[in-house]
Amino acid sequence: MISQEQQSQTTLDLSTWTWRGHQIQYTVMGTGRPLVLVHGFGASIGHWRNNIPVLAAGGYRVFALDLLGFGASAKPELDYSLEVWQEMLGDFWSEQIKEPAVFVGNSIGALLSLMMLADRPEMSAGGVLINCAGGLNHRPEELNPVLGFVMGTFAKTVNSPVLGPFLFNRVRQKHRIRNTLRQVYGNKEAITDELVELLYLPSCDAGAQKVFASILGAPAGPRPSELLPRVKQPLLVIWGADDPWTPIAGAKIYQDLAANGQQVQFASIPNTGHCPHDERPAEVNRLILDWLAE
Repeated sequence: MISQEQQSQTTLDLSTWTWRGHQIQYTVMGTGRPLVLVHGFGASIGHWRNNIPVLAAGGYRVFALDLLGFGASAKPELDYSLEVWQEMLGDFWSEQIKEPAVFVGNSIGALLSLMMLADRPEMSAGGVLINCAGGLNHRPEELNPVLGFVMGTFAKTVNSPVLGPFLFNRVRQKHRIRNTLRQVYGNKEAITDELVELLYLPSCDAGAQKVFASILGAPAGPRPSELLPRVKQPLLVIWGADDPWTPIAGAKIYQDLAANGQQVQFASIPNTGHCPHDERPAEVNRLILDWLAE
């Protein structure tokens, strides 16, 4: 087993896959049953840097990829949606994996993983949902009128040809990235220069501002409550107890399934925010490997 200290020193072997004419970056490590790691909004393969080597050493073939529009993958101007990324994941599975995989996701990556289990059961052996998002964006009925107006105005401004780039350049500044991480990471020691840099660098790519603007105005997508009745595979649900973005109160649907004897295991991690896999990698890696071994 690779130690916590060795994890950060492991260099990932990065490859490129072409999807519909767009270059997608991915990595694969290890041998055995396939795991597919799906990052959240604004993140990339690097967000799994402390998970990939340990999971691979545990006897699994671990895939991770930068979703279209993120990380080092292409950033074309198009209408982004959960369904676009789901099609990309499905095609990646068909070309690169070709056997039922466990999908492991954080935030919108967890929602995408749940979509794969519900809609592509032949591709999915199980799922690990880490602070699963309820949608790509808030639905209008979920916001009070004032907040709805503010967010709507912000989305329109980001899409402006003149103001959009100016606003995006302010949002993506390193000190603002660090401040956002301080809000959503319960474990402040995990907020390193390395983490800030891996979130900042993709924002410098041509097309990054258009991707950001498109996603802010994208449909919310399916609710977990709509997907779960169609999921027959086992689930491990991990939640940072102090997440301000997807509060643990929203995890009740999974806790109820676990309490009712469904194939759902639920684990809450105290003093942890939106990204437990990066804030507490040793604990999350142990939870995943123990669950997979059952």
